[in-house]
Amino acid sequence: MTKVSLKEGISWVGVIDWNIRDFHDYVTSCGTSYNAYLIQDEKTALVDTVKATFCNELIAHISELTTSLEKVDYIIVNHVEMDHSSGLPIIAKLAKNAKIYATARGREELIKHYGAEFERVETVKTGDKISLGKKTLTFLEAPMLHWPDSMFTYVVEDKVLMPNDAFGQHLASSGRFDDEVDQVTLMDEALTYYSNILTPFAPLIVKKIQEVIEMQLPIDIIAPSHGIIWRKDPMKIVNAYMDWATGKTVKPKVAIVFDTMWDSTNKMARAISNGIASQGIESKLFKLRCTENTDIVTEITNSKIVLVGSPTLNNGMFPSVSMFLTYITGLKPKGKLWGFFGSYGWGGGAVRGMVKMAKEAGFEVIEPNVELKWVPTEEEIKKCFDYGVQITQKIKT
Repeated sequence: MTKVSLKEGISWVGVIDWNIRDFHDYVTSCGTSYNAYLIQDEKTALVDTVKATFCNELIAHISELTTSLEKVDYIIVNHVEMDHSSGLPIIAKLAKNAKIYATARGREELIKHYGAEFERVETVKTGDKISLGKKTLTFLEAPMLHWPDSMFTYVVEDKVLMPNDAFGQHLASSGRFDDEVDQVTLMDEALTYYSNILTPFAPLIVKKIQEVIEMQLPIDIIAPSHGIIWRKDPMKIVNAYMDWATGKTVKPKVAIVFDTMWDSTNKMARAISNGIASQGIESKLFKLRCTENTDIVTEITNSKIVLVGSPTLNNGMFPSVSMFLTYITGLKPKGKLWGFFGSYGWGGGAVRGMVKMAKEAGFEVIEPNVELKWVPTEEEIKKCFDYGVQITQKIKT
């Protein structure tokens, strides 16, 4: 491995997963990386490990920088999710002299995941420090960003923040730093990552960023556990998170998400879109069986209004629409207006079911909604067009 140095004595020793395309139902079309960091001073610390299937690569990368894993004095577990910790049992056996540190919840989760041998894990909390010699590690608990155990590790003298899953992207690249990759791709993948993983925790993100600012921690580098390391402009991603979490990037546009059985709901969606366009407002259509939820959710992050359409099947929503609403109500994006439309044959139910699900999730629902029987007539298409026009007034006001 070509040595990847963040600062003197701090090296990237992670692995690139070029081929992964599914990450707990998040489509990772650009692959990902599992970033781990070796900090060498009078004492040596390993911050995070990798997915167990890549552990041999991690061992090889560490071995190129130090003669033996037995020389690792500390292992820091920022987050217990298995893509970062499943390699830990292997590493812990080889680095048999190392003390392992995690939050109290992290220790509990490590025992549950990997057995009683991890009862030896020592716990840290916000403000605790470990001296490596000239370098000092300090810790900042970050519960629910995005697991209860999560924490950040900060290298004081080098001004390097290692926040694990915060500020990352699922992006495999031969370049390891933000100034080595295409900026549009980088920020697109960062937004997709935020939208599909961290959206539910927006208020906590704002609070944590404000906490870090109040601590007056100077930051030269942000080194997350997925994707690219931010060294040229680390505050770029911090500011982006703040904007996404507070809704500052929301634009006056409409995301139309639908599926169709015999094309009636599709005709409705297109007519609604035409009505929106007639008022100079942008809209995008997403047919669910042709589009990944991952991409739809990313678009929704920066949209003011979301319209969801479904045909009625068995007195309820179409299955793909039901799956989408389950996904999006779990993410709970804030500051959106939601409208619903659909078609039915001998009896309705889809629109009623969608509205009920949205309201139970606390979404703000636009009334009335549009529901048509069988194939829409020209008059009904006009009704959908007018609905699109009416929707734009919600944006304009």
